[in-house]
Amino acid sequence: QVTLVESGGGLVQAGGSLRLSCAASGRTFSRLVMAWFRQTPGKEREFVAAIRWRDDITYAADSVKGRFTISKDNANNTMYLQMNNVNDEDTDEYYCGARYYSGQPIVALTTEEGYTYWGQGTQVTVSS
Repeated sequence: QVTLVESGGGLVQAGGSLRLSCAASGRTFSRLVMAWFRQTPGKEREFVAAIRWRDDITYAADSVKGRFTISKDNANNTMYLQMNNVNDEDTDEYYCGARYYSGQPIVALTTEEGYTYWGQGTQVTVSS
């Protein structure tokens, strides 16, 4: 069992920055992939970025590459999403998810199916 708690959402101006956090608790993390997804009401969750806990391998969606950075702090079992140069299209509810993987490349773990654990979400609103 893994419990995830997001924080850090809020209102940010276009072009500004925000950092989201996802605190994880539970059992062994070494075989976990953790990821950020975002969702607009009425639409499917969209992959943002993922990180493999064991070796810090990361992967990000094209829409956020060069602007968002995923990272983690092993000491605090916390994952982060540093969001820079945000725009209107980044307005969404952001969720962190976690799943165990068995050797799949991280690029294959970009859909919400298979992610077993989810946080409650944190709202990010970009004002222009």
